[in-house]
Amino acid sequence: MKLSELMAEVELQPDFEGVVKADDYVLAIGLAGSETGPGDYLVAQEGISEHSGAMSAQTAENTYIRGGTQSTKTGTTRTINVTGDRYVGDAFQDALTAHALKFGTGQAVIKPYVYFNIITGKGEQGLVSIVIDEDPSGAAGSNAGFKATLTAKGTPKEYTYSAEP
Repeated sequence: MKLSELMAEVELQPDFEGVVKADDYVLAIGLAGSETGPGDYLVAQEGISEHSGAMSAQTAENTYIRGGTQSTKTGTTRTINVTGDRYVGDAFQDALTAHALKFGTGQAVIKPYVYFNIITGKGEQGLVSIVIDEDPSGAAGSNAGFKATLTAKGTPKEYTYSAEP
């Protein structure tokens, strides 16, 4: 499913206040390479049990005269872990687990993405390096699973969903 299809019936509430659920976040990735904007990105949804965002700070230790040691934050790395049951025929999963991404290197596995709250439309966008950690996984008799780690290249930009390209 394309992001534009998912959002077609959604009315954003930019000033929403309250508790949100994990299901209220949308991850969409430009996996085909022919997208004209985020509306064409494929949405992680069918068979996806989790897309958890994590951040890891980079720091540098400095020692100052009479001040002692101090940690200075020098950056933040964004990662998104995607796990789910393999659903053959889903455009997102088929593209994500394609041979070219599973075994690709360098620029071939760097794709544009958006990650935002479906209620407010607010989130982030940027580029991610895709690593397929497991495909397939699972024991006999269970659903086949997969797991991917997406690591942002640089610092993601603020993003607010708009139906306009």
